[in-house]
Amino acid sequence: MKKLLAGVSAGVLALHAGGFALAQELPGKFEGVTIEAKLIGGQQYERLYARIAEWEAATGAKVNVISKKNHFDLDKEIKSDIAVGAIDWCVGSNHSSFAPQYPGIYADLAALLPQEEIDAYVDANIAASTLGGKLVMLPRAQFDVSALYYQKSLYEDEDNKARFKEQYGYDLAPPETWEQVSDQAKFFANPPDFYGTQYAGKEEAINGRFYEMLRAEGGEYLDADGRPAFNSEAGVRALNWFVDLYQAKAVPAGTTNYLWDDLGQGFASGTVALNLDWPGWAGFFNDPASSKVAGNVGVVAPPKGSSGARTGWSGHHGFSVTENCDNKEAAASLVWFLTNEDSQKLEASAGPLPTRDAVWDWVIEQAAGDPYRQEVLAAFQEAAAGAYPVPQSPSWIEISNAVYPELQAAILGDKTAQEALDDAAAEATAILEDAGEL
Repeated sequence: MKKLLAGVSAGVLALHAGGFALAQELPGKFEGVTIEAKLIGGQQYERLYARIAEWEAATGAKVNVISKKNHFDLDKEIKSDIAVGAIDWCVGSNHSSFAPQYPGIYADLAALLPQEEIDAYVDANIAASTLGGKLVMLPRAQFDVSALYYQKSLYEDEDNKARFKEQYGYDLAPPETWEQVSDQAKFFANPPDFYGTQYAGKEEAINGRFYEMLRAEGGEYLDADGRPAFNSEAGVRALNWFVDLYQAKAVPAGTTNYLWDDLGQGFASGTVALNLDWPGWAGFFNDPASSKVAGNVGVVAPPKGSSGARTGWSGHHGFSVTENCDNKEAAASLVWFLTNEDSQKLEASAGPLPTRDAVWDWVIEQAAGDPYRQEVLAAFQEAAAGAYPVPQSPSWIEISNAVYPELQAAILGDKTAQEALDDAAAEATAILEDAGEL
């Protein structure tokens, strides 16, 4: 891991304007400036946002958060702003899966921040944040790939062990394959009081989960020519995994309406045995103030599909500065502050994976003597080793919005998996053709 240069938090901010460079200390002074921001909302983000007051005190500027929504709703709002020419705000939450949709609205942060500061981030995250040669966002300590959380006591119970072995013919242990997840989810389920597992069932969330399950089954979402290829035998196997668990009532009846916060709260409620989820929930799940399963949480790498590959859909969160911002220097300072070393330590202390090299070193040091944190890091490091992004198409979210109702139709029994995927592939093809990608 590269180390942050000593004193980088007081480094020089090179601001290019009219062919000459201005220089000031980070975070700078911006008396009387107000920065309007649109931010991703959610309980796990509030500790970071509390730091905005520190930035205001240090710079003399103010931040007006004009929108705070989950990323799916925020995406719709940003697209609406683009459509009506209303990008009159300065800072926005962004994500590597969403960023390709917004060509032209975000400024190049490489022109607003010192190179040595940008070099302090993990190279792969900076590369994924760079589109068309522009660094369109600074990565947060929110590198996302999923691992499998589970209630340890269920696997330690001798009666469970005996009954499971008799019923399924193998020892009860944290699952290595998605077939085992299915077996165990059905075994543990006792609806409506307790469920074996759960999954996000709408928006990009279900499409992303289907995408990674498809990959684990040996399939591909888009082929080498960029055409939809998910209506394959591997695609049917992947989708039927979701269908089977829903029909067996091993997942909550409302799962087709769930998004990430619903899953996190569900597992923390103690009513779910197995939960594929993001690293940002690790601290929440093991905190007695927020979770009924605190002290009873185990974490393992994501299971493998029939191809022998693990699921591994990944991405990362970040913040961007709009081209229309009246004071890009102040906005870039705020974005830097919310992703600097102190901010990343704050976020990473609760479980999320950092995107700065020095903070990775710090996280590893902090885990010494903490068995749960060590288990979390080991599981997510194994997950990250095989991680992959979504297909790099600007139409990914639009495709997701067309595909997920078809996935829901199969899950709810309105269509067979093959019918749903054939219809989804036809819709996705039309979207790509209309966008000029085919």
